[in-house]
Amino acid sequence: MRVTMRLPAIAIFAFWAVGCSDGNARFIVRESVEQLSVTHAEPGATLEVLDGSGKAIQSATADKLGSALFRHVPPGDGYVVRAGMLERSRHLKVLSIDGSLPSQRFYDHQDLQPGFNYIATRDGTRLSAYVTLPGPIELGPYPTVVTYSGYSPSKPGEPLGNYEYLCDKLPVLCDAPNDPGATIAALFGYATVGVNVRGTGCSGGAYDFFETLQLLDGYDVIETAAAQPWVQDHKVGMVGLSYPGITQMFVAAERPPSLAAITPLSVIGNAHTTMLPGGMLNDGFAIAWVTQVINTAQPYGQGWEQARVDGGDTLCAENQLLHGQLVDNVAQARTTQYYDPAQHDRYNPATFVGKIDVPVFLAGAWQDEQTGPYFFPLLSKFTSSPSRRFTIYNGVHPDGFSPDVLSEWAAFLDLFVAHRVPMIDPLVYDLTPLLMDRVFHSLMHVEPTKWSKYGDFASALADWKAEPEVRAIFESGAGLTSDLGAPRGTFEQHWTSWPPPAVEPMRLYFRASGALSATTPTESAAASQFQLDPEAGQRGNLAPGGNVWDKLPAYDWRAPAAGKAVGFESTPLAADLMMAGNGSVDLWLQSPVDDADLEVNLIEVRPDGKEMYVQSGWLRASYRGSGPDATELWPSPTYMQADWKALVPGEWTQVRVGFAGFHHVFRAGSRIRVFVNTPGGSRAEWRFALKHFDTAPSYSIGHDSAHPSSVVLPVVRGATIPSPLPPCSLRGQPCRDYAPYANTPAN
Repeated sequence: MRVTMRLPAIAIFAFWAVGCSDGNARFIVRESVEQLSVTHAEPGATLEVLDGSGKAIQSATADKLGSALFRHVPPGDGYVVRAGMLERSRHLKVLSIDGSLPSQRFYDHQDLQPGFNYIATRDGTRLSAYVTLPGPIELGPYPTVVTYSGYSPSKPGEPLGNYEYLCDKLPVLCDAPNDPGATIAALFGYATVGVNVRGTGCSGGAYDFFETLQLLDGYDVIETAAAQPWVQDHKVGMVGLSYPGITQMFVAAERPPSLAAITPLSVIGNAHTTMLPGGMLNDGFAIAWVTQVINTAQPYGQGWEQARVDGGDTLCAENQLLHGQLVDNVAQARTTQYYDPAQHDRYNPATFVGKIDVPVFLAGAWQDEQTGPYFFPLLSKFTSSPSRRFTIYNGVHPDGFSPDVLSEWAAFLDLFVAHRVPMIDPLVYDLTPLLMDRVFHSLMHVEPTKWSKYGDFASALADWKAEPEVRAIFESGAGLTSDLGAPRGTFEQHWTSWPPPAVEPMRLYFRASGALSATTPTESAAASQFQLDPEAGQRGNLAPGGNVWDKLPAYDWRAPAAGKAVGFESTPLAADLMMAGNGSVDLWLQSPVDDADLEVNLIEVRPDGKEMYVQSGWLRASYRGSGPDATELWPSPTYMQADWKALVPGEWTQVRVGFAGFHHVFRAGSRIRVFVNTPGGSRAEWRFALKHFDTAPSYSIGHDSAHPSSVVLPVVRGATIPSPLPPCSLRGQPCRDYAPYANTPAN
């Protein structure tokens, strides 16, 4: 392994990141895009940024490593960084975004070799990268993919198992990238480039959640990787699930010209709806994830950096100096109350994926316990992408790597990155059960796709493009009767768009008897009540020691306690009923206090005496204001301060709580059930910071002629259901014994 740069790149690097040779400062300043960074200052020293007139515009104290980072500095010339009254830098230039783009020579003259590397970005920051090739470099060029995240994709590779005897044919087995998506791509014959975002691993800079520089760095990474002589067509794709899936959308929106395609798996739709679902802080997974990322972004925070430094990597050591200047994104999350478009649109992919002009393959699970179900708005937003494929399913976070998804993921990469007829190497086919066993504890093959039957690339691509863009896998977990819980579906549906064009709203009204009925209530005064459960927000749906990634997890999905919910259910269905899209529980709510934290749960009560979880929705009632894209099936809350409104105690108020995206078949003989209760107990890892009241209030839900609460659901008319009632073992959808629930009449 070696770290290499050709001499011209060193010259360009010097141009973009010069030191402080003409000032008297002993510290070092790096000019950047709307930033200035200082290293090698005296720890504890007071540092100031002076503008061209000599006015101090920012100040900071050098941290224990002698570093400071000045953010949001207006672009311009003539800046000086001063320590005390005597020590001053040379005159400095802060770059604008538009003025920061290097020439193509900057990318062409960087040399990446198999193994560990550094990639220079436009401001001179060096990002650590790890490269694997599917064969000798001289036998290239190879189709190539990039992974880019704040995990550890640039950590040096390790053997995937005891497969030394196969390493000549599949080098990845002895040099696996430290990212599962990259490893799988490498098995399918792709070169991989794994890069740590700035401020993480051995990369320079300081971490901040999807800051502008991180996106510009991503552009530079794509262009540098694509410029390598061993890269086929000088175009690269991107791969990754979760964090390295999310980064793909941010980078692709910058439109690097050498990006061929992206394949985001298990992603958020909006940072706000994962961090604050329904306006309530998700202080379970969301806070835990951000805490983990910023902890590992501290100096030497990922652990493997120390081994690099001990082995003589002086640049990795130098790059640690700024890591302590990261932004405390946890504190940001805890102080965020409203959605501010000026601040938060940049974290909301739905506002910018329309800029992405390359083919997109996106997959997601409706019950994802980590990133959540709110990716559904993205499915209609990739308007500039010339080729799109969306794969959706019930399931959990890692299911983007399930065989049902990977077969088409690999075909997509073959078509749009490798430009070849999709196929799977027989040796890889034989090995995929071992890979699936590592992830899912199930010996499943990644089957060749139907596209492998084509004799030429053009025909395969043309027919692929003629297929509907939405692929819905139903009842994942029930497809292998001999291996229940494994991520295989029972059947699929294909639609031209999301939600499906054939969806029709079906409205059912809450009735005093606890029924769901197609007819409106006629009572002049009728309501049920439930009491806030203050402990619910910190309750999950797993038993102690349970693992939601198990094939058959140990769930503890509890039925609501008496008086802690209101529940309504339909009569048995006369025929199978397919639903796909969003739903809305339209409540008439009366509260004794100024707010109400609400959860709605959609459940199938099966004819076998079990009931199965389908989907949830959440809302703090004061955030009930809907946006302009609201529909009968989706209330589209804005979460903005202008639309926030407290409840008036004692008054009846209409509050719409939307079900996140889902698709599901309610079988003949089943009943539709809806609960309204305190948020909590419906997800494995999400938790809710509920609003505190000195005394737990009781909320009334109206179901009379003046206050006709109801649920509206997305029914796909005319759908054919080719399989019978599945076992109660679907992925991400726990089951429990059915029990009747008696509502408490309102006082």
